Amino acid sequence: MEEKGQASVEYLLLIVVILIILASVTIPLVSSSVNSTMDVSRSSDTKNAIESMANAVNLVYANGPGAKRTIDVYLPQNMNLIFDYSSKTINQTLALSSQNKTISANVDYNVTFINPNPNKGWHQTKIEWPTNQENRTSIQVVFLT
Repeated sequence: MEEKGQASVEYLLLIVVILIILASVTIPLVSSSVNSTMDVSRSSDTKNAIESMANAVNLVYANGPGAKRTIDVYLPQNMNLIFDYSSKTINQTLALSSQNKTISANVDYNVTFINPNPNKGWHQTKIEWPTNQENRTSIQVVFLT
C-alpha cells in the first residue's frame, strides 16, 4: 500500500519538474513575440500618421497658396517630427524594443512644423499654405489638440 503512495508522489514531482522546464522555455518566447507584435503595431501606427500628414501636405500644395486642410491623426508615441529639406521627407525616429527605426514619407513641397513635438494620442492637425509672402516658402503643419 505504501508503494502506491510513493509512486503518486514521484509522478507529481515529475509533472512539476516538467511544468517548470516548460514554463522556463515558453515565457521568454511569449515575451519576445509580444515585444515584436508591439513594435509592428507602433511602426504601423506611426507610418499611418506620417503618411496621412504627407498626403494632406501634398493636397494643400496641389491647391496652391491659401489652401488649408484639417485632419485627425493618431500618434502612437510622443513625436519629434523632422522635415529633411534635401530629400523632402517627413521623418520620425521610432524607438523599438531592439533598435531605432526612421519612418518617413515624401512630400512635394517644404514643410514647417509649428510644434514638432506633439504628445501621444489623437490630434486635430491643421495643414496650411500661408498667403503672406514671408511664410509662403513652406506649408505649415500645426497640431491643434
